[in-house]
Amino acid sequence: MSLSQIKQLIIGRSLPTSAHAEERLTKAAALAVLSSDALSSVAYATQEALLVLMVAGTAPSVLGWSQPIAIAIIALLGIVILSYRQTIRAYPKGGGSYIVARRNLGLYPGLIAGGSLMIDYILTVAVSVSAGIDNLTSAVPGLRPYTVDLCLLFVFLLMVANLRGVKESGRIFMVPTYAFIASIFAMIAIGLFNQLTGHITPATSAEAVHTTTESISIFLVLRAFAAGCTALTGVEAISDGVLVFKEPEWVNARKTLMYLGVILGAMFLGITYLAHIYHVVPSEQETVLSILGRQILGTGPFYYFVLLFATPAILLLAANTSYADFPRLCYFLARDGFLPRQLSLLGDRLVYSNGILLLSLCAAALIIVFRGNTTAIIPLYAVGVFTSFTLSQAGMVRHWLEIKCAGWRSSAVMNGVGAIATAIVLTVVIWTKFALGAWVVVFAIPMLVYLFLRIRRHYEFVADRLSIQELAPRSYIPRPKGMVVTHPAIVVVGQLHRGTVEALDYARSIGDEVVAIHVDIGSTDRDKLQKRWQELESDIPLVILDSAYRSVVSPIVDFVDQYERQHPGVLSTIIIPAFVTKRWWENLLHNQTTLFLKPALRTQQSRIVTTVRYYL
Repeated sequence: MSLSQIKQLIIGRSLPTSAHAEERLTKAAALAVLSSDALSSVAYATQEALLVLMVAGTAPSVLGWSQPIAIAIIALLGIVILSYRQTIRAYPKGGGSYIVARRNLGLYPGLIAGGSLMIDYILTVAVSVSAGIDNLTSAVPGLRPYTVDLCLLFVFLLMVANLRGVKESGRIFMVPTYAFIASIFAMIAIGLFNQLTGHITPATSAEAVHTTTESISIFLVLRAFAAGCTALTGVEAISDGVLVFKEPEWVNARKTLMYLGVILGAMFLGITYLAHIYHVVPSEQETVLSILGRQILGTGPFYYFVLLFATPAILLLAANTSYADFPRLCYFLARDGFLPRQLSLLGDRLVYSNGILLLSLCAAALIIVFRGNTTAIIPLYAVGVFTSFTLSQAGMVRHWLEIKCAGWRSSAVMNGVGAIATAIVLTVVIWTKFALGAWVVVFAIPMLVYLFLRIRRHYEFVADRLSIQELAPRSYIPRPKGMVVTHPAIVVVGQLHRGTVEALDYARSIGDEVVAIHVDIGSTDRDKLQKRWQELESDIPLVILDSAYRSVVSPIVDFVDQYERQHPGVLSTIIIPAFVTKRWWENLLHNQTTLFLKPALRTQQSRIVTTVRYYL
């Protein structure tokens, strides 16, 4: 079985570009794909807040602080949801934090927002998968030694599921998502019914009561609040992914965002309240949700359904929010020249495959470094998301102040409240988590912005060196017609630049018939290309090949095969222009089409394939 057949077996057949509209999602499917991160956070957000409060002891009076903290987080959730509804209305084609911040606040705020979100999405995968496996090993302790292996396995499975396409992943993830929502609400309802009928049995901790090391202070409460704010991660995903919805996209996105806010708020508040009335004390051996489920549901089939299927599944699939939005964010940054251009290319299944692969590698590396320990990764979490929240909402305030459309004042106030609230939370998160590991993210964001600028600077240098703006129109003596062709040449044209011009000059020197071919994957400005071609290379015909499946290699190989059949008994030369960068690692920033094209042509038994190099 060939490599292409194995690839097709795993991710499915290539989809034509024309099928893009068919890959859109309904509100129900989009809630599963884009909201699994936010919804799943209820499985660990309450636990993280309680773990902080436990520093002051495990008495109900201490852990009871989780109630006002939960109410404050719900209020913040409401502000963020309403704020992002304004963003969706203002940017009906998708307004992620990077786009909103860059358009309204400038380059650097935009890059900070983009870098923050990239880090947050990577951490989301690592945290979600680790938390899912943590819940699984809580119910089946025998699996605990294989934590890292299980985490890596599920990252791989998520990667494959997303490489199969948005619509495919939506079908896969709907059942676990709605099973989790239904089971959590059922558990909350049973727990509340037990309270009303007086059948509550407080949970007993297997561990000794923690020694008091500090009293309840404002700082400790703020630390617990910051830990609980992980419940808000992923809320921005719907605003970023408006275009995955069926038409009317922005209307469906706003409705889905409201559904998310109501469901998330009710589940988080319910779990936190039940954890208080059942006196749940989290431990290293068992999660809050597991303890709560055992006390409410017993150890029957329903308990194991919730803890062995629904919760691990939603936590593992929570990473899918990142898989839905991280590649799209990378596309926008790559389109603007701040990331390698390979990240802007659609894969076989109409998803940004290179972004999916990059996300998987980064998340896997984090899991290996932190040994799949959720609590160790959590301190790094939330800095990125609240940074992007703040910049996005501040950008929206500027947006409303500039356009001043109908209702702009109320919209500006809502986004202004959102910006202030998330800025305060960001300050709290950095202040309380800095020494625990948040400093890594605080320093990583400016380093990532510096990397963006270096990449952009490189692309500008290459564009300047390859520019043909200063080349004057050229004319050539027409080639004689009817002559016997003995050595034809085919020049592969990616873009018309100085490297291509030199390759065409070389082709004229060796070929008695020259033809140039260009593959349009859907992004070529044909009129502009043809106009400039007639000014510079009018003696050589340019054939533009359509590629319905966005492949560059296949149309070229097919054209060469057909051309050589039309010229039997002669040696054709296929000429591939290539520019050589100053440093080897800069090659990673460019599409390596030549590396794939040469082997494909050799397979077709094309005997002369040459590369004309242009040194930058």
